[in-house]
Order: sequence, then C-alpha cells, then structure tokens
Amino acid sequence: MKLISACLLGIKCTWDGTDRYKNDRAIQLFEGDTLIPVCPEQLGGLKIPRLPQEIQGGTGGDVLDGNCRVKNSDGQDVTREFTMGAEETLRIARELKVSHFIGKSRSPSCACGQIYDGTFSGRLVEGDGVTSALLKRNRIEVITEEDL
Repeated sequence: MKLISACLLGIKCTWDGTDRYKNDRAIQLFEGDTLIPVCPEQLGGLKIPRLPQEIQGGTGGDVLDGNCRVKNSDGQDVTREFTMGAEETLRIARELKVSHFIGKSRSPSCACGQIYDGTFSGRLVEGDGVTSALLKRNRIEVITEEDL
C-alpha cells in the first residue's frame, strides 16, 4: 500500500485546479498494490483553485522546525495549512501502515529533492516539500513521479 499525490492520478487538485497526470507509469509499476491518493494542501484546508505557494527561505524541514514559512504569491502565510496537511497525511500513512509516498516533484508539499526557491521565479533549490519532509522523518520512503 502506497500514498501518492492525488494530482498524479488525474484528480484536479493542484493550485490552478488542474491535475499533473502524465501517464500510467505509477499504476503500472505498482499494479497489484493499492495506491491511496492524497492532496496534503487540500487536507490542510486550502481551496481549489488557489494562488501558487512556495517555501520562503528554506525547505520543508525548515518549515516543520519553525525556521521559515510557506507563502502564496500575494504574500499570505499558508504555513499552518501546509503543516496541518502534512500531519494529516502522516496520520493516514500510519493508520494504513503505508511505507512509501510518491509525491509530485517540485511541489512545496510533496516534492523530494528539489523545490522552488520561494521567489516565484521558477528557480529550483535542493530540498523537500513540507509533507515529504515529515514523512521522511517518520521513516516513510519518499520518491517523485520523476523517480519512477
């Protein structure tokens, strides 16, 4: 049983109300396994559509440690929603005894390895999204669709 970013399965839950479905690779790789779609941003209470959001001044781990914030492109702080969504995703993972999460690359919630730099300029930096950082801290393996 694995968690997967809902947008990767065609659920229209991204910030702009679309999905990030590209192909059946995840479904094919894990055929016979159960894929559970989650959208941490929705689980944290954010609407669809919503303004783009980025981690400002750090990574998902830094957000969890209280050292930086997540803000939308209008400057509104959405850190609380991101941490609530991450915690709810972890609760689901624990309840269902999930060992893996397939996250959307570059997402401020679900990314593993690279996130946007917080300037809304499209530049990437090393780091994980908030949910991925929390799952990793709790020994859940995290990959992105690009790792498949």
